[in-house]
Amino acid sequence: MNRAFSRKKDKTWMHTPEALSKHFIPYNAKFLGSTEVEQPKGTEVVRDAVRKLKFARHIKKSEGQKIPKVELQISIYGVKILEPKTKEVQHNCQLHRISFCADDKTDKRIFTFICKDSESNKHLCYVFDSEKCAEEITLTIGQAFDLAYRKFLESGGKDVETRKQIAGLQKRIQDLETENMELKNKVQDLENQLRITQVSTSPAGSMTSQSPSTDIFDMIPFSPISHQSSMPTRNGTQPPPVPSRSTEIKRDLFGAEPFDPFNCGAADFPPDIQSKLDEMQEGFKMGLTLEGTVFCLDPLDSRC
Repeated sequence: MNRAFSRKKDKTWMHTPEALSKHFIPYNAKFLGSTEVEQPKGTEVVRDAVRKLKFARHIKKSEGQKIPKVELQISIYGVKILEPKTKEVQHNCQLHRISFCADDKTDKRIFTFICKDSESNKHLCYVFDSEKCAEEITLTIGQAFDLAYRKFLESGGKDVETRKQIAGLQKRIQDLETENMELKNKVQDLENQLRITQVSTSPAGSMTSQSPSTDIFDMIPFSPISHQSSMPTRNGTQPPPVPSRSTEIKRDLFGAEPFDPFNCGAADFPPDIQSKLDEMQEGFKMGLTLEGTVFCLDPLDSRC
């Protein structure tokens, strides 16, 4: 039976939302181990991983090694794998990184899930022996994922895409401002070259009495360089220099700094938190697939 994860109203979950939101659901299991897989989803992917880890289990069992017992704590904050006595956390799998979860329909003890490692970004398949409650654990993980996704949307995750669009528009504005400044500089260079050409082609002796060049409307063209030098003196003294505009912090006519989505304000997130929100959005967007399948395919598996 294939149970593709969905948030339907008629979905029957195992626990109350409060139990997974304010607390956690504990389960005891044996940890067969984890192994790297190539894909984040797929029955064949987890089937091969289960067979690989079961085979390793038989070798360890023949050598007298016991399979370690663990405690699973499932909540909206993830699936924690702890040492039962010391409560030391061995693995902490966040729900938005879990993409596939399956239990064995013929062997009620075995269940597995695929989680993307937070450091290496590799997909790891975790396999457990859970004393005939594999399906319940699978459904509990699915319910926790559903609640975590809802909480993510309520806590601002729905604004992530809007923030991305604002950041993109802000970047576009900056690019246009840079392009505009480059065009202004080119126009100024062309005006300077034209002025030099006119001076060099003028007859000798007429340079002192030559008036500034004018346009077709008999207006002197504006030049940010010549503007200050062309201003008339007062009582033989030059007027005070025009203060230069600071390029460090640009402000509008009201004295306020322009909006920048990368600066943390009352409604913005700092870049490190924003990147985590983006990661969570991508993980929840991929979704979680719950599946019941058959892992035991040969006599070796049936004796597990």
